[in-house]
Amino acid sequence: MHGTQLPQDQGKEVAFAGRSNVGKSSAINAITGIRSLARTSKTPGRTQQINFFELDATRRLVDLPGYGYAKVPEAVRRAWGTMVGEYLRGRQSLQGVVLLMDVRRPLMTLDRQLVDWCRVADLPFCVVLTKCDKLSLSRARSARAETLRHLMASNDPTVSKARVMLLSASRGNGIEDVWQWLDGWFEGE
Repeated sequence: MHGTQLPQDQGKEVAFAGRSNVGKSSAINAITGIRSLARTSKTPGRTQQINFFELDATRRLVDLPGYGYAKVPEAVRRAWGTMVGEYLRGRQSLQGVVLLMDVRRPLMTLDRQLVDWCRVADLPFCVVLTKCDKLSLSRARSARAETLRHLMASNDPTVSKARVMLLSASRGNGIEDVWQWLDGWFEGE
């Protein structure tokens, strides 16, 4: 979307970002409790625009195009990158970013780049490790602890405040944890 196509920059928004195959749309649907709010697909890279989902008159969830999908032409990836960068840099109503990663492959190169970008922009973020039902509970918790350890190792105050949560959209595990974090951003805490 171009700047003129975005909703008015008022109220509060939380953006969801992640690789094309982390289950971003499924996570948004599970978190909102609306099964078909965000369009899901077996083909990664379907979200090609910035999609806004109004929770009420003053709060929105924002689904950003996924990054890292190899089958998307380079020109399209660059256009997405420009569009998302402009949104993240210029949006006054943006309260934070939920960075979704597959629990089996957390903190890949592009994920680390987005963490660094949030750090430089002083933009609050949290990490949600999706698809935790694909691992045993102990392995999922271990992946969470390892991701948190890597984030804390930066000794950067912005990054060290980040939270890492586990989520299974299919089983509903972790939804309350994510909502607590979202409520804090929406309430300005």
